[in-house]
Amino acid sequence: MLPSTDASHADRRAGTVLPAVRDRAAVCRAVAARYAGASRWARGYVASKLRSDPVVAALLALGAVRPFGRVLDLGCGRGQLGLALLEAGCATALLGLDRDRAKLTEARAAAAGLSAEFAEADFLAPGAALPEADTVLLIDVLYQLPEAAQHVLLARAAAAARRRVLIRAFDPARGWRTAVGLATEQLGRLFRGELGRAAIVPLPVGTLADALRGAGFARIAVTPCWGATPLPNVLLHAEREGA
Repeated sequence: MLPSTDASHADRRAGTVLPAVRDRAAVCRAVAARYAGASRWARGYVASKLRSDPVVAALLALGAVRPFGRVLDLGCGRGQLGLALLEAGCATALLGLDRDRAKLTEARAAAAGLSAEFAEADFLAPGAALPEADTVLLIDVLYQLPEAAQHVLLARAAAAARRRVLIRAFDPARGWRTAVGLATEQLGRLFRGELGRAAIVPLPVGTLADALRGAGFARIAVTPCWGATPLPNVLLHAEREGA
């Protein structure tokens, strides 16, 4: 079984049993302050994500018990999650990959003085191989992709991870939460002018787990990671034997 201790009230409310993190709020404030030179919208977005996104609390809690080592964050965006892991001492180094050049510029500026790099990359390009890391993060990435691409990226992430893979996935089997999540994603695409993208077809969580077991990850845990939202997000935590 993966480690767990007494959870905070917020974690219990989400249905997630994870250890509390000391000074979590201080870590989040320190990371948010690193984006002082970003646009007003970006500053607000980063601060909000750090303060209220349950995946931040979940990963800080896990990393406080068993640090992640060198982290590869796929689809890192502005990088605030990985930087929080570094600030908290949950990671020793970070490489964030994304295709959004503007977000990567903000991430690099925020990472000054930390052991972090951010690079523009298409990790779905034919024949592309991901750099190895102790821990690979796939946070809110897979369900955004066409079904075939999800399988490709999952296999590449598993091959790159020496110890752990952490995925926040959209669970298509959560009933009303799934319906709300699909509607929310469609509204978001409408707002961004992205309705022409491929249909949203999240892989079943069991399919993700089976693929990781087949790649050598013997220990897998799935916990809710939706916090106070009505979304169907879960955190899949896979470890290699002896990790």
